[in-house]
Amino acid sequence: MTGHEDTGHEDTGLRVVALGGGHGLHATLTALRRCTPVGEITAVVTVADDGGSSGRLRRELGLLPPGDLRMALSALAADDADGHFWSGLIQHRFGGTGALAGHAVGNLMLAGLLERDDDPVRALDALGRLLGCAGRVLPMARVPLDIEAEVELDGVSGQHRIRGQVAVASTPGRVRRVWLRPDEPPACDEAVRAVREADVVLLGPGSWFTSVLPHLLVPGLRDALLETAASLVVLLNLEPEPGETAGFSPEQHLEVLSSHAPSLRAHAVLADSASVPLPDRLQAAAAELLVPGGLLRLADVADAGAATPRHDPDALAAALQDVFGDLTGAVLPSNGPPYGRSPEWP
Repeated sequence: MTGHEDTGHEDTGLRVVALGGGHGLHATLTALRRCTPVGEITAVVTVADDGGSSGRLRRELGLLPPGDLRMALSALAADDADGHFWSGLIQHRFGGTGALAGHAVGNLMLAGLLERDDDPVRALDALGRLLGCAGRVLPMARVPLDIEAEVELDGVSGQHRIRGQVAVASTPGRVRRVWLRPDEPPACDEAVRAVREADVVLLGPGSWFTSVLPHLLVPGLRDALLETAASLVVLLNLEPEPGETAGFSPEQHLEVLSSHAPSLRAHAVLADSASVPLPDRLQAAAAELLVPGGLLRLADVADAGAATPRHDPDALAAALQDVFGDLTGAVLPSNGPPYGRSPEWP
């Protein structure tokens, strides 16, 4: 991992930025809190959700969809009694059949803060202070975005354009590529700064086309990822997602990432051992993405007792600590030149 010059930061451990959304980012943040080398944690969260409570608030109030932001805040909330109380409260959903049914308390709190203060970063910082968060949560953009995708629909010939995160995630077919609307959306300045000043940046796990790849489609954030001196670690999912990545192998996830970001190079790829049936194929795909000397690490990071696939926070934390240790002791190329911006970048 390339070192940083003196930037005025107190040396309290690694500065780690995690990019993603939803349950995947929640798992990463939960694990990061248990990693002893980590000093600063910043979550950069997608803002394209258009379903459920988030979608309703977005349509009715014109605000950033709060759900993924709330999930990240919950993962970073304090461990003490007050923190657990507030973390549990913001995750609570109203029952019944009325206007509040299905809304998460934290979504409504964020919506109120966003309406009161036009700056989403100040709103998130305010709720983060209330929760005693062990890190900062930032949106990848200050405006809500929409995802569009080119999809091959099951049983229908030709390529079809699908709009909206929920539609892209649930449409039966194979997603080929995604892009954002509006075109060339401005990145959140604080998120760009966090990536540029990080020691390590984590990308994934999560919904590959709708939570992970969108970070590479915001120009300011994309350029920061290409130019930062941080080590980039890609975390692969435990299994394909129905609809969005149905039938995808682990190596296909990396191939899709490279097709959307041909200039991007990672310093490490971390995958669950049991989720990789053909390690040689993943090794070949990783070689196309990794910098010279980069790491492919397989580890048992899944919760073996879970009814549905999910990461074990302690196991993921241990695996990340091992990767951080290896990267810290290695001298690897940064993501800057010669891996600069590619003319083929969409």
